Amino acid sequence: RYYAERVRQANYNFDESELKPYLSLNSVTNAVFDVSNKLYGLKYVKRDDVEAYHPDVNVYEVRRNKAGADSEEDELVALFLHDNYARAHKSSGAWMSEYRSQKKNLGEGIDGIESVPIVSNNNNFAKGSGSTLLSFDDGVTLFHEMGHGHHGMLSDATYGTLASTSVLRDFVELPSQLMEHWLSEPEVLKEHARHHETGEPVPDDLLQRLKAAQLFNEGFAVVEYTACALFDMAV
Repeated sequence: RYYAERVRQANYNFDESELKPYLSLNSVTNAVFDVSNKLYGLKYVKRDDVEAYHPDVNVYEVRRNKAGADSEEDELVALFLHDNYARAHKSSGAWMSEYRSQKKNLGEGIDGIESVPIVSNNNNFAKGSGSTLLSFDDGVTLFHEMGHGHHGMLSDATYGTLASTSVLRDFVELPSQLMEHWLSEPEVLKEHARHHETGEPVPDDLLQRLKAAQLFNEGFAVVEYTACALFDMAV
């Protein structure tokens, strides 16, 4: 992988570190919330008054306009916890989890709020002393996990055992795989990828070089995961 990156830099004149100053955690979070709003009509209202399990965790009410209602009327869809930073004793990697899944079959006398899902996205980004800067892959991961978050927040099932990600394994990854590709859309990057110090938008030349380099080494990647899949099925 080291040599592959060297070849990519030589052939496409693209170094991911050039993009990093334009991908602060705040900018990428704003981008993913904006895409979420445009795709699903979701609005994220930060709740600083709600205490989470760690000071670094941000809590949001997720709301959207009621169907067929006046545009000023909205409804609570979910509570969303964004836990982005690495810390001691936290599991590694990135994942979506739920503290409460959506369901409709509430027992008699149970408050309807119990049907509202509580969803968290968990990442392990290194917290910066100023702006936390992400690699492009980190940004893709944040978008990927939001796809899982959508799966939980937008669930509309009667039974909790069939809600959210309680589906066939192949389908679990569909919303996340679709969501992660939105970060590379030029419209998203041009609007949200801004220099963390100057606020300048990402240069067109850098975006063009990113686009040109994205398919580099994909042939090897396809053969690699195909070989792993064939091995899994064989054993």
